[in-house]
Amino acid sequence: MVDKVTQTAADALDGLLFDGMTIMAGGFGLCGIPENLIAAIREHGVKDLTVVSNNCGVDGFGLGILLENRQIKKMISSYVGENKLFEQLYLSGELELEFNPQGTLAERIRAGGAGIPAFFTKTGVGTLVAEGKELREFDGELYVMERGLTADLSIVKAFKGDHEGNLVYRKTARNFNPMMATAGKKTVVEVEQLVPTGALDKDNIHTPGIFVDRIFKGAVFEKRIERVTTRSKEVA
Repeated sequence: MVDKVTQTAADALDGLLFDGMTIMAGGFGLCGIPENLIAAIREHGVKDLTVVSNNCGVDGFGLGILLENRQIKKMISSYVGENKLFEQLYLSGELELEFNPQGTLAERIRAGGAGIPAFFTKTGVGTLVAEGKELREFDGELYVMERGLTADLSIVKAFKGDHEGNLVYRKTARNFNPMMATAGKKTVVEVEQLVPTGALDKDNIHTPGIFVDRIFKGAVFEKRIERVTTRSKEVA
């Protein structure tokens, strides 16, 4: 039996990082992001990365720290979000950006994980999204072809995982993480709770361990809020 459990994020990434690679990073905004793995990638210093992620964290946190360190060459995403540096680097030409409608991005990743090289969708037809792509008519409607996405490495965050790599995500963190876990040549997972094999409810496992190569219990989870919104206290 292969031992998938490592002690730290650095151990989990050992031997997997190289310049110019493509990395998929789970999460949505700052929810469900593999923050320990992102920090370890920054510490490693690997560069010229293509990163597939819904967005790129915020200034000073999440994938934003890889932008600050100029380790990312290209982003494939659907949302700039609250990251001012992301916007600045793109507008200055320092960062390549491949924008996707959010549902299209999700389906491109799911397709890649399922071994589907391409699919057709109506989303984006007649817009900049469709420029340079194949169009085809089905039942009198035009569709644009989108390619499936895969990566050299997927970094994933889950709530619970066992020693075999079976995973359970918590609520909104079950966003891009499950599909990305299937689409990487190697998949590394950080979890909040690492439990013995057999401890998870078999009927409620979201990602089977067959997709996971390495797993560890995260050291620290900040779980920041992307944008704090409050309202004035009501006067009685």
